[in-house]
Amino acid sequence: MEYSVNKLSKMSGVSARTLRYYDEIGLLNPVRVASSGYRIYGQAEVDTLQQILFYRELGFSLDDIMSLLAATGFDRDKAFANHLTELHNKRERLDTLICNVMKSIAAMKGEITMSDNDKFEGFKQSLIEKNERQYGVEVRKKYGDQAVDESNAHLKGLSKEQYDEGERLRLMLEDMLRSAFHTGDPAGELAQKACDLHRQWLCVFNPKYSKEYHKGLGEMYVADERFKANYDKIAPGCAGFLRDAINVYCGRQADGK
Repeated sequence: MEYSVNKLSKMSGVSARTLRYYDEIGLLNPVRVASSGYRIYGQAEVDTLQQILFYRELGFSLDDIMSLLAATGFDRDKAFANHLTELHNKRERLDTLICNVMKSIAAMKGEITMSDNDKFEGFKQSLIEKNERQYGVEVRKKYGDQAVDESNAHLKGLSKEQYDEGERLRLMLEDMLRSAFHTGDPAGELAQKACDLHRQWLCVFNPKYSKEYHKGLGEMYVADERFKANYDKIAPGCAGFLRDAINVYCGRQADGK
């Protein structure tokens, strides 16, 4: 069966304007354009739109969706299996947050006592899922499923005090790194202090620290545009500066300095 833009829009709930935009950026092209100029979509395009909507629901950007759909050997069956897993995870997170809110209401009424750890349980799970969506594929490929799963389990078990310490170190790191970057010297005192803060921050969330792991992250910060953007927002070129500073820091550790 074939659909015009308006018919596909009514069936899917996606606005005609959005469908035209997807065509313009190459995310979802019509199977053909009629002599009247109308875009015509077939079954394959309907299936692709369904995949796009699943990925959008799970929080993927349009650029990421385009890369996933264009990947060599894209497996629709596997994609659906992954969608199902992600949706189950999302439901689990929502159930946790609902339970958290219900416990908070009961605690405010004096019906139960709620620990500080309980108050943050849902938010830590949300952070884990966000990291998986944004960086999971790359990190698992580089360090393996076991290492990532252990890191996620460690994060989920953090106390409020440990979590707050991680946030404190992250903010200190960003301030120190900003100042160090302006010196232009990755081997300088400020840059090396920033690297030590970076190490401390990593150790909060991953107790199995090693200089090889540290250096590997530095390279990933430069190689992956998403990591790079996270540090280049501090200052353009900051990701490369941090990578160079980490290499010096880890080299000095190896030398016993």
